[in-house]
Amino acid sequence: MSDRSKQDQAQQREQPEPYEGNRPVPWLVILIVSALFIWAIGYIWTTHQTNPPAYGDRRTAQDFKVAVASTGGTVDGAQIYAAQCVACHQATGQGLPGVFPPLAGSEWVNGKAALTIQIVLHGVTGPLTVKGAQYNGMMPMFKDKLDDAQLAAVVSHIRGNFGNTAEPVDAATVAAERKATADHAEPWNGDADLAGLK
Repeated sequence: MSDRSKQDQAQQREQPEPYEGNRPVPWLVILIVSALFIWAIGYIWTTHQTNPPAYGDRRTAQDFKVAVASTGGTVDGAQIYAAQCVACHQATGQGLPGVFPPLAGSEWVNGKAALTIQIVLHGVTGPLTVKGAQYNGMMPMFKDKLDDAQLAAVVSHIRGNFGNTAEPVDAATVAAERKATADHAEPWNGDADLAGLK
């Protein structure tokens, strides 16, 4: 048997190569996909979109802004804390051991109000001892982010929560502290700078 005939026999034993050809999509599949598409459009169009933000994440940028309440112009210190501080100091005020210092029971929070205000105004960098443990991180400045009323609200919040019982502060006290250190452009250098303010 010649090589040519052997090749012919081998090709006859093989199945033909698959090909898509000119087969249209079945009408049933087209109808199902079309019906699902029309249903999805109708669902989106008729869905009620005025539910409170608590029902889903339909919040806008306005929902995240620190708002001044309409009654008496009181600023919500808890809201500012949640927006600005909770990532580092945690919702419990316990911080993260070895990384971010606790606010709960902190001598810096429960000490002089002016000291707490200065820390929040200008931030801290370098070694800082809190409750006997040393932290070496960086706390940002809030003097350009928060006005006097907002800063007073958040300082009062941390001084009166997490087991702390220090007196609240007012916007006038913050304004005075801000003015007294207006030329201070850098964060406080941890224990080295703040120990003298205790």
